Amino acid sequence: MKIRTKAQTAAAGLAVLLALSACGGTANSDSADNSKTANTTDISEGVQPDSAAVALLPQSIKDKGELTVAMDLHYPPTTFLAEDNTTPIGLNPDIARLIAKKLDLKLKFVDTKFDTIVPGLDGGRFDFTATTMSKTEERLKVLDMIDYFKAGNSVAVAAGNPLNLTVETLCGKNIAVTQGSTGQLKRLPALSEQSCTSKGQPAINGVTLPNIQDALTQLHSKRIDGILYDTTALGWAEKQQPGSFELVGRVDVGTSDLTAIGLKKGSPLTPAFQAALQSVLQTPEYKESLENWGLDSGAITDAKLN
Repeated sequence: MKIRTKAQTAAAGLAVLLALSACGGTANSDSADNSKTANTTDISEGVQPDSAAVALLPQSIKDKGELTVAMDLHYPPTTFLAEDNTTPIGLNPDIARLIAKKLDLKLKFVDTKFDTIVPGLDGGRFDFTATTMSKTEERLKVLDMIDYFKAGNSVAVAAGNPLNLTVETLCGKNIAVTQGSTGQLKRLPALSEQSCTSKGQPAINGVTLPNIQDALTQLHSKRIDGILYDTTALGWAEKQQPGSFELVGRVDVGTSDLTAIGLKKGSPLTPAFQAALQSVLQTPEYKESLENWGLDSGAITDAKLN
């Protein structure tokens, strides 16, 4: 059995399907998607600072010259590591680099477990996050959030859909969500109430797991019936490991599909970040990043502050 590094696993799609690889199915290293995971070129190279955004920065940040961004670097294609197992790649690292360049600042990545990012921002350990985080009432109590992308959640089931499930027929089923995600906090409870308990059916049994890799492993071994997770990441994994699972529909309840960067509530950086992100959304590099990761349908034009 071959043991893959974290980076090689990400390149193959997600770590979960190591068992499939051990049985003879491995990713094609010549594929276009794998070439993307080897490319560590900084998309912000050559992008010029936005003087209006720079002017809004606090002097203390200008003097420091660096921003710290928190990301959970295990979620392709939006946030993960290149094949060198060092360089953050994906849509979110691209966005973070573009923001930093627009503000004429250096950027430091901090790999952070998803459900500890908000407390870390609130506690001042990071300047911001760009980690495919949806807006919720709870998050907006402690964060300033600025829109940059439209994503959403879908439900994945085992290949062939042996239980013949749909988004509307998950009552009483074991459906995985990741710890601290919008799926766990909002979308699964809302879906359960809308499709099941309000109609006298048993609730969906949410199975909270630390990450999507664990969820897909448990789906493959039939310990759960399905997964509710980011459509973008599921679509990427399905493309990397065709025939391992399938999507049965999007979940349009519980919260907005818009995702946003997050800063501590009332941060003095917020005005500069909104201006910088609005400038980023107007660049060809923004569209280039979306197209590169197969996410061009998620483009938006308004960096709205929430």
